[in-house]
Amino acid sequence: MRTDGHDLRHHGDAEVRDGGSALVDLAVNVRADTPPRWLREHIAESLTSLAAYPDGRAARAAVAARHGLPVERVLLTAGAAEAFVLLARGLKVRQSVVVHPQFTEPEAALRDAGHRVDRVVLRAEDGFRLDPAAVPEDADLVVIGNPTNPTSVLHPAETIAGLARDGRTLVVDEAFMDAVPGEREALAGRTDVPGLVVLRSLTKTWGLAGLRIGYLLAAQETVAELERAQPLWPVSTPALAAAEACVSPRALAEAAHAAHRVAADRAHLVAGLEEFAADGVRVAGPAEGPFVLVRMPRAAAVRRHLRDLGFAVRRGDTFPGLDEEWLRLAVRDRVTVNSFLQALDQAVTLARR
Repeated sequence: MRTDGHDLRHHGDAEVRDGGSALVDLAVNVRADTPPRWLREHIAESLTSLAAYPDGRAARAAVAARHGLPVERVLLTAGAAEAFVLLARGLKVRQSVVVHPQFTEPEAALRDAGHRVDRVVLRAEDGFRLDPAAVPEDADLVVIGNPTNPTSVLHPAETIAGLARDGRTLVVDEAFMDAVPGEREALAGRTDVPGLVVLRSLTKTWGLAGLRIGYLLAAQETVAELERAQPLWPVSTPALAAAEACVSPRALAEAAHAAHRVAADRAHLVAGLEEFAADGVRVAGPAEGPFVLVRMPRAAAVRRHLRDLGFAVRRGDTFPGLDEEWLRLAVRDRVTVNSFLQALDQAVTLARR
């Protein structure tokens, strides 16, 4: 789907499909070396129950307990992306606004459902920071990511909560919040913000993109309305097993540890990128997610040369508000980052020729 020249259905996995499978992947924001062995084994154990229809009650209760909410405020989904489709199809929307640059599926789902979509485009010169005054007062659906993909900006929770209005649904995509140490600025679990809908994904931190599991937190009546838009048994038994496991105390402790490791690895990546300042490379920041957004001259050519050198990175021009000068880089371990920085040095040199 293209709007204003932006391919809203282009995602990072396109960089590593087909001939890109052998590349070092900095294009997809899934934590490397996941899922861990204990999680794979737990999911495998669920396969003995495949003859029965999926029963999501235990997983739903586990997610509710993780956020201190009643189960009626939880809806399990086939990945966070399904939640965007349910919102677009299940809610009566008069004027929808998507805050960009951000994950493009919310806008694509809204347009597919026949809704008119207005954009609030945040500016690089403002650090891609949210200006609440830019959101039209009469919007009855507002969608924003936090931390935002691809900018890696973490907006203050109270700034986002300030967008809430009577009669407005405020959708906050927190798919990467568990990669933020302490999950500071999270709105998940809040019940004092009217119209709040929080989306969470379990595919990024736990490497479960192929399993499709996420959830939505909202008022009971909103959950009930969206649940009616779901097909029967929308989440498979293995995915339900994964959901229950990924919100266990053991998993939360592991995710918290991983978030601190990602923060350290991100700092190493950013420091390395800053060495290219003389070449016009600029890192959007401060970055708070498991990825960074980078602006550089001849970025499209640099990206092509990086592929030839064995590295896949995410093009930025498919995100509204960005152009061909932008690339998104997933945070990886220091050894991988060091190899990438060496390749980037070569790619920048080649692009100048």
